[in-house]
Amino acid sequence: MKVEVQIDPSLDEPVVILRAPSPTEEVEQLAKRLRGEAAPQPFTVYTEREAARVSRSMVLRFYAEDKGVFCQTGKGTFTVRQRLYELEEQLAGARFVRVSNSEIVNLDRVTGLDLTLAGTIKMTLEGGTVCWVSRRYVKKIKSALGL
Repeated sequence: MKVEVQIDPSLDEPVVILRAPSPTEEVEQLAKRLRGEAAPQPFTVYTEREAARVSRSMVLRFYAEDKGVFCQTGKGTFTVRQRLYELEEQLAGARFVRVSNSEIVNLDRVTGLDLTLAGTIKMTLEGGTVCWVSRRYVKKIKSALGL
């Protein structure tokens, strides 16, 4: 993607023009973010007694286990009432990526990658949490990380 900045003192406010060869999902997501329509909303998470709001930047990962979906942060693990596919749609265009059928990881919270095993990737998150990338998601992860 090419980015160009032009300074024009005659303007009253910034104007952004987005040009693309064809309409794509990436272009739509970028336009929404520029308009402020896709402002990241915090997630509602639940403990046994209460609900709380958690910002996207605090989330390490979302994972499914024992017929439930959980949100792991640096402060603990919470229950989420959405399904993983709903979270994946909600997080499209953000730095979250699906690494297996049961897990979505925040790439900004990855502290290490082990590519030595044949066909799989071992991801280490902040706090020492280890995630394994399924073989069917390896290509997607390498693309997201620029490997």
